[in-house]
Amino acid sequence: MKLIYLLIISMLISVGSFAQIQDTSKITTEPIQEPVQEPVKKESKFDKSKMYFGGYANMSFGSYTVIGVQPLVGYKLTPKFSIGGKVSYEYIKDKRYLEDYTTSNYGASVFSRLRILPTFYGHVEFSSMSYDLYDAEGNNSRKWVPFLYVGGGYSQRLTKNSYLNAQILFDVINSDNSPYKNWEPYYSVGIGVGF
Repeated sequence: MKLIYLLIISMLISVGSFAQIQDTSKITTEPIQEPVQEPVKKESKFDKSKMYFGGYANMSFGSYTVIGVQPLVGYKLTPKFSIGGKVSYEYIKDKRYLEDYTTSNYGASVFSRLRILPTFYGHVEFSSMSYDLYDAEGNNSRKWVPFLYVGGGYSQRLTKNSYLNAQILFDVINSDNSPYKNWEPYYSVGIGVGF
């Protein structure tokens, strides 16, 4: 009986060993290829939804006529801090003298804004304007005049994405050719979209 058990155990071991033999005819020597991965696209850090647009317009009619525009574009670096730039153009017609004269002023500026409260912001802006200046004898010359405006503003929401902005700025450079006297405030009211 022990012999029968030994035979059965031997047969089971043999069958188990036979089942583990592999078909080596299908084994290849080619290297295993890793799956090809698509290169990861880096997302741009620039987000169009953080941009805002706006501007200011000024008009004055009479013996001294001024028509000016200042479109601006800004970008929110954080929800409270933004930077931007604007261009300025003014058409001027002055009839206060013996001879009428017509001229234009133009320039550009860069600014930053810090939202202090939901409706109030601090504003710093460097601007350079090309003015057509006249002296007492009626001679004119074009000069670039620098400004460094410091101040703040108030924003009132008009619609979901538009605001009415009013700001008061002071020119701290006070160039000799500046049209503003020392610490004379510069007021502006405009519309912003997205800010």
